[in-house]
Amino acid sequence: MDFTGFTEAALDFYDDLEIDNTKSYWEAHKATYNDAVKAPFQALATTLEPEFGAMKIFRPYRDVRFAKDKTPYKTHQGAFVGVAPATGWYLELSARGVRLGGGFYEASAQRLAAVRAAIDNDLTGAELEKILKRLGKNSWEIGGDTLKTKPRGYDADHPRIDLLRHRSLFVNRSLGFEPVIHSPELVDVVRTGWRELRPLVEWIAARTDTLE
Repeated sequence: MDFTGFTEAALDFYDDLEIDNTKSYWEAHKATYNDAVKAPFQALATTLEPEFGAMKIFRPYRDVRFAKDKTPYKTHQGAFVGVAPATGWYLELSARGVRLGGGFYEASAQRLAAVRAAIDNDLTGAELEKILKRLGKNSWEIGGDTLKTKPRGYDADHPRIDLLRHRSLFVNRSLGFEPVIHSPELVDVVRTGWRELRPLVEWIAARTDTLE
């Protein structure tokens, strides 16, 4: 099927799921999930795959084995295109609309060390700063898990200490309830956004894609 946009039914589904996150609600509305959420994600994935690669559409079920929160279902649908370990492009649908982003969301000690070494380097570190500055000027929000103190082995007055504190680094943009999310034109919006993020994704991947 061709992607035609996400319907109001998809947003309503997650709005109600946040209130009634139970198996009984899910079973009663599973057809809505399949038709209004899963199927459009699959169509979007098929359209974007030739340029970005295969998209992984995450399962809707939460892993509650070690969680205090035992609600069984995720209150959003996420999808990810990976180009290196935990690195790539992201798309999400929830009761708050559509959000897209990219970067890396976790790193092994070895991969994180490689990223920090590249940040520390005056040439590649400055390159990352320019990429993030350009994205920030273009309405992208920079986020990620960060240390409260400096990472071991680096000076507190390092010119890029804020970047060195990152244990994950990603940028995102919320489309919210903009009319485009309900139309086929959302494909072009996601494609254009992910192209803007390509320098960041490739900068990270170049340092980590050969590491465990």
